[in-house]
Amino acid sequence: MKMLEDFGKGTTQFFEYAGGLTELGGESLSFIGKLKIRVTETIKQCYLLGLQSLIIVILTSLFTGMVFSLESAQQAVSYGFGNLVGSAVAYTSARELGPMLSAVVVAGRVGAAIAAEIGSMVVTEQIEALQSLGLAPARFLVVPRLLALIIMLPLLAVFADVVSIGGGAWIANTYAHISYDSFMSSARQTVGFQDILKGLSKSVVFGIIIALVGAYQGLGTRGGAAGVGKATTGAVVISIILIFVSNFILSYILFGNSH
Repeated sequence: MKMLEDFGKGTTQFFEYAGGLTELGGESLSFIGKLKIRVTETIKQCYLLGLQSLIIVILTSLFTGMVFSLESAQQAVSYGFGNLVGSAVAYTSARELGPMLSAVVVAGRVGAAIAAEIGSMVVTEQIEALQSLGLAPARFLVVPRLLALIIMLPLLAVFADVVSIGGGAWIANTYAHISYDSFMSSARQTVGFQDILKGLSKSVVFGIIIALVGAYQGLGTRGGAAGVGKATTGAVVISIILIFVSNFILSYILFGNSH
């Protein structure tokens, strides 16, 4: 009986969380649809959430592309397929590594920051003050961060793609003596503009997930400073899990039927 109770309780909590997240998303998107947007705050959040994440995204993507190129070049050259290394690195970067790695890195940095900032406002009763003035927290706090991530995460993914492919080309040239021309020619033949667009469309979804989960966790903070820490940790964990799940679903939808 205890196991059934725990299962029922967990299921209820899951649907409550999913419903609350959907409601927050719907409310935020309705404000965006009505153009009730704080432009100055949105630009500020683009800088704080996007531009300040650029260095860590570039470093992560650079070394990931280099490692992938190193492993694939070693195997490809030994089997006489060195000219395919560029296509392998570019294909993986544009479709998967660029969007997903940048999203995971941003979720760790930005998701935590959003949850901590909004959670602190809840604990210090600033949210109640906003509501008493007749101001919607979703419009003032969630919408700028949501728009900022929808705009900036695809741009970060572009940087991730370029840096990952560039690092891969350098390693392939240095380690396996594959020329840059051969590497880039192989990459261009394999990866089309549609692949890049589909990868960037994933980044939009990931940005929505990070912003909404971080904000929802922050708004649900209870229990003072300890509650803020718990909300922050939950935001990062839940965001990353949802990124991996949605990445699989989106890959299946966008690339499942491609040959």
